Amino acid sequence: MVEASKPRRVFVAINPTASFGKGSKVGPAVVAALLTAGHDVTRLEEPSYAELIASAKAAIATGPDALIVVGGDGMVNLGTNLVAGTDVPLGIVPSGTGNDMARALGIPHENSAGAIDLLLKQLQLPARTIDAGLIHRSDGGETWYACMVSAGFDAVVNERANRMTWPKGPMRYNLALLYELIGLKPIRYTLTFDGEVTEVEGMMISVGNGVSLGGGMLVTPDAEVDDGLLDVLVVGRLTRLQFLRIFPRVFRGEHLTDPRVTVRRVKRVTIAAEGVAAYGDGERVGPLPVTIEVRPGALKVLAPARP
Repeated sequence: MVEASKPRRVFVAINPTASFGKGSKVGPAVVAALLTAGHDVTRLEEPSYAELIASAKAAIATGPDALIVVGGDGMVNLGTNLVAGTDVPLGIVPSGTGNDMARALGIPHENSAGAIDLLLKQLQLPARTIDAGLIHRSDGGETWYACMVSAGFDAVVNERANRMTWPKGPMRYNLALLYELIGLKPIRYTLTFDGEVTEVEGMMISVGNGVSLGGGMLVTPDAEVDDGLLDVLVVGRLTRLQFLRIFPRVFRGEHLTDPRVTVRRVKRVTIAAEGVAAYGDGERVGPLPVTIEVRPGALKVLAPARP
């Protein structure tokens, strides 16, 4: 266990749905480790996300040394929307099903003890500065995201997966994908890449600040969280059989060799299509169109520097 050399005042926000299963013990373990290390810790645990957001907003207004979120990518998204554009760093102890942002940052995503030890170490070091994505919604509002936006077949799968209670873990996403393959059809998009407009028929669009979604699917394997750019993946028109042939390659990041798969690096992209919703970090953002832009250096995180 890393001992603190300087006490920090931190807030720990715990996923309100993590009251059962393996994630139920992680929040208390984080709080206990921080207290043992001598930090000033306030635990934020509310019965709903809305109440947790309200508590966390009030906490951020006091200027703490860090906001620490315990949970999956949904909690990372919650934390990002609270601290992006501020000087308050975000700490992450993953205990969810996907944990894709933890993967992108080099935080142990299947070892809560290792993640806690790393957190204690990073609290004593300068925070790492990374990019964040800002989504301009069709209702005129704005939403931050940290890792990935989905706006195609992957978003449709997300909609189904988020309604499912079984199975747990990445297999839930895979099962939802198989269900949605039954009605697979291309979507007609209007895409605007840094002012350049193009029309495409596609199956899947992902806008990556990080590299993966769905618990390790390497959709944008070359993305960097601190390069000032977004990686936009477009999977073109495919038959069901063609899609099934490409899909296993996504887990290894090998799908980019297929000529029907393209990636554009941009600072800003607008995605428009009928009847499609956008998801940010696995959380529903709202219907298309949306405009997504990178905000370089907008997010401070308690994570190791890029090798």
